[in-house]
Amino acid sequence: MVYVAFLRGINVGGKAIVSMAAIKGALVDLGLSDVRTYINSGNVIFSTRASDTEKLGARIEKALGERTGMPIPVLVTDHKVLKKLVDGIPPNWVDDKTMRTYVLLLWKELDDGKILERLPVRPGVDNVRYAPGAVIWQVDRKDIAKSRMNRIIGTPYYKQITVRSVTTMRKLNELTAGPIRPAP
Repeated sequence: MVYVAFLRGINVGGKAIVSMAAIKGALVDLGLSDVRTYINSGNVIFSTRASDTEKLGARIEKALGERTGMPIPVLVTDHKVLKKLVDGIPPNWVDDKTMRTYVLLLWKELDDGKILERLPVRPGVDNVRYAPGAVIWQVDRKDIAKSRMNRIIGTPYYKQITVRSVTTMRKLNELTAGPIRPAP
């Protein structure tokens, strides 16, 4: 089965810098197949016969900790779940000059529609939707300064969320849909 491992908090704002080669090497050493990374923000595509995403995430976290010397939280999802999530994003919610759309991927402890009640959403500015495993957030670029969503930083549940642009999520869905070919 094809999976994506989302690594939280690496290579963002010049902090927690980890080479993608080190990440790839750690996953290859675990015996995972067809390992390749996508952009420098911690997205790793791989295949394996294993099916328990929580156990896979724990194995990858341990291997990355040993390889990098730093704790790196990992959330693993399979292509089927990723496809369902991406298909649920309105097609006109994009990341361009007029709007921003982010996918807030949720660890199991937060994965509940009630998460929307805990988010600092500003009505008329922030558009949010729950989908199993994620919150999809859209805001017009002209209203970003009015948004309250940045207030989740520092909250207890923020550490159980990793964020990707809708563009990244759509590309990962595309890359995991067909047969995986290792990057050159």
